[in-house]
Amino acid sequence: MGANIFPPRPAESTEASILSRDQPSVCVATAPSVSSPTPLRTLRVLTLTPFYPNSENLAEGCFVAEVLPPLKRLEITSHVIAVRPFYRGRARAVDSEVLCRWEHYFSFPGNLGLPSAGRFLAADLVTSVQRAHRENPFDLIHAHAALPCGDAAARLSEVLEIPFVVSVHGLDVFSERQTGRLLGRWCRRVSARVYGEARAVICVSEKVREGIADPSANTKVIYNGVASLFSPAEEQKSPLVVLSVGNLIPTKGHAMLLRAFARMLSSVPDCELGIIGDGPERSALIRLSEQLGISARVRFLGRQSRGDVARAMQRCAVFALPSEYEGLGCVYLEAMASGKPAIACEGQGIDEIIEHGSNGWLVPPRGEAQLSDALQMLLQNQDFRSRLGNAAHNTVLQRHTVNHQAEQLAQLYQECAR
Repeated sequence: MGANIFPPRPAESTEASILSRDQPSVCVATAPSVSSPTPLRTLRVLTLTPFYPNSENLAEGCFVAEVLPPLKRLEITSHVIAVRPFYRGRARAVDSEVLCRWEHYFSFPGNLGLPSAGRFLAADLVTSVQRAHRENPFDLIHAHAALPCGDAAARLSEVLEIPFVVSVHGLDVFSERQTGRLLGRWCRRVSARVYGEARAVICVSEKVREGIADPSANTKVIYNGVASLFSPAEEQKSPLVVLSVGNLIPTKGHAMLLRAFARMLSSVPDCELGIIGDGPERSALIRLSEQLGISARVRFLGRQSRGDVARAMQRCAVFALPSEYEGLGCVYLEAMASGKPAIACEGQGIDEIIEHGSNGWLVPPRGEAQLSDALQMLLQNQDFRSRLGNAAHNTVLQRHTVNHQAEQLAQLYQECAR
């Protein structure tokens, strides 16, 4: 089936003329699943996501994958289709408890393809999804991000005659900022239509909900949860470790963290900074650590497995990620679940969960001096950081595990599938 199975939709007639190719889907892989009975009405959910663990990066999309087994125990069966545009190369599935396959679809490369990608994706998926729906009907589609998966879900929901919901995780709500004025307006129109047609728009924080700015959207905040993999353990005594986890991109604030760490190092000489993650800023950050004279105290650890990240969280004394934009930031929650005080910037989604001075610490955006002071204070005061770490762990345990997230999602699915 080609792209023309989906006629031009409202507000897209000027763009639709370039969207007429039919591209076959490729790369199908499955993983074994297990069942766990619970009392809720059984639902079958088709999950469309561009974020999902794969053989190249086991941590990618863990915030999507890790809630699926708890959902299965609540009688929510998830059929996952993880998607990637063809020009980014092939992704391969890994063994997991939940059925998954990867699909690679045609899209114009880069930002140029963003507003139209959902149409191509839907065209690639429609035949196989219709077949799967005939064999074992879906009750609901859950798309992650409006572009491309939300747009594709809106189109597929019309064909299958079932409702869909869409999750918004952070920067994806502002995707038009990536594309420039002309493409940005197109992205905004497509996203607004997706939010308006979705049975519910799931936001990972109030900050993200504010970014929707669409009064017709039925928005609901469901915070991401933390898997049991992250749990407290005794910190490494010497050297004390400041840990940061995140992609090495400018908005994550690693350069500010390096400068703040250098400022306080003479006051707390027996410490080191570990940075887990990779990205385009790696070389620049290594040079900066050399210029600051702290390269012997900084370890760039690259990309790590989920287990390695969990063990690093347990060993560290303090977690810090002064990111300029986080819709929520799962790594903060993972550090908190590990019983460690997390330092974040004010005004981000995580400050809806971190209570300054009670279960974590907040600094102003680009507040290098304040970050340095916070690091020094927490590293020098073991009793205080232990108190904050215990409170952080209790916060997650009481409200922010994957089981809490699964219960809220299951309830929303039940309401939306009616």
